[in-house]
Amino acid sequence: MFIKYNLNVKKWSAFPVFANIMRKGLLLFAILIMAFNADAQNYLITFSGSGGSGTIDSIKVENLTTGEFLNLKGEDILRLSGPVGIPSSENEQFVKIKIYPNPMQVNSIIEISPPVAGDAIISVLDLTGKVLTQLKSYLEKYKQEFSLSGIKKGLHIINVQGNGYQFSGKVISDGKSNGTPVIARVSSNIQSVTEKKSTEDFKRVKTTVNMAYNSGERLKYTSKSGYYSTVVTDIPTSDNTVAFTFTECKDGDNNFYPVIEINNMVWMAENLKTTKYRDGSTVIMSVPDSTEWSNLTTPGYSWYNNNEAISRKAYGALYNWYTVSTGNLCPAGWHVPTDAEWTILENFLIANGYNYDGTTTGNKIAKSLASTIGWTSSTTTGAVGNTDYDAARNASGFTTIPGGYRDEDGTFNDVGKDGGWWSATETSTAQAKDRFVYYNNSNLIIGDYSKKNGFSVRCLRD
Repeated sequence: MFIKYNLNVKKWSAFPVFANIMRKGLLLFAILIMAFNADAQNYLITFSGSGGSGTIDSIKVENLTTGEFLNLKGEDILRLSGPVGIPSSENEQFVKIKIYPNPMQVNSIIEISPPVAGDAIISVLDLTGKVLTQLKSYLEKYKQEFSLSGIKKGLHIINVQGNGYQFSGKVISDGKSNGTPVIARVSSNIQSVTEKKSTEDFKRVKTTVNMAYNSGERLKYTSKSGYYSTVVTDIPTSDNTVAFTFTECKDGDNNFYPVIEINNMVWMAENLKTTKYRDGSTVIMSVPDSTEWSNLTTPGYSWYNNNEAISRKAYGALYNWYTVSTGNLCPAGWHVPTDAEWTILENFLIANGYNYDGTTTGNKIAKSLASTIGWTSSTTTGAVGNTDYDAARNASGFTTIPGGYRDEDGTFNDVGKDGGWWSATETSTAQAKDRFVYYNNSNLIIGDYSKKNGFSVRCLRD
């Protein structure tokens, strides 16, 4: 049986602020928004999958600014926690209900900590006392979470009434949601083996995972669904759903790679490490000997310093250009990008503010392409190895790593300092184009190098 609530205006007369709300709700709403900081960094992030898979198994969330990371299940909700706009109580020690983010944009979380277990009714009321929606649920004697969505612009009261108790909280909606008000169970800290639940509870319980977040910090999401993996980067500014498009990228050794889409171009988000061509049976010649490498004019590869264990895990393999020129090195449906395709990527990043200083002219995009770890330290402004300009670090999600290279004379050089990749474009019978980034430089560098050199490879989807 639902309970009818009557908020007597006389009861509010002892509280001038709330009496004023009743008479001048819209004005006070605007004042509260300013007073309690409508831009409080408390956002709810959900996730969706499409393409090769509609489900998500796991998501790694990395804060590229602070280095913090956590792992989520695909159905989890990420709560980015910063300053809360409106406290639910004057004294946190006695808080029975918390609501955040507050003010809310699309969704908020209601945390309820009842004093006793039992059935309870959670209600959303407007300032006239009208009940907008209710949920009857069995609450245990510990913190439980419910999502709130669909309420219109204004100040609302959240009331919880259970067995011998009643408490309330306030929430402001900024008016971006005009749907039907909904309260739904999100998660609970299960403390007992046997849990009673009302039939009106959500059938599928989701978990909300907290992560500290400050305005302007960039997050990198790496999702997995079976063998699929997709990378997305973002600077959250509101509640949002991060969408992953899953695309298969499997090489001749049956290695699967994460991918990232930039300007409608889908790239590998790791360096290639196959020892076979795309047919899965033709082996690429491994050439550990320096003299043999320097004399080679046919396809070959090696691992940095001939250390396969470390290189396979961290850097990928180093291929000479003769391997690239076969056209069979990348997975089926993928290819080694041409110099022109590298230029498209470069021009897009520059024009869209991926220079370390946010400008849209000049080539200063290396920091936005590079991993935030593993680089030799630099004091050069905007360089890959400098930790300045936090928001630009790996902003594209391309995640360049300093895997070094193998010179045409067979020596290995610059691991920790240099990361570069072949293009499919030759400039002479002896040389071909490549791209690389350097720890002490802010540019994506273009080079013409001997085809005998060993560089990394990133593949591009056809």
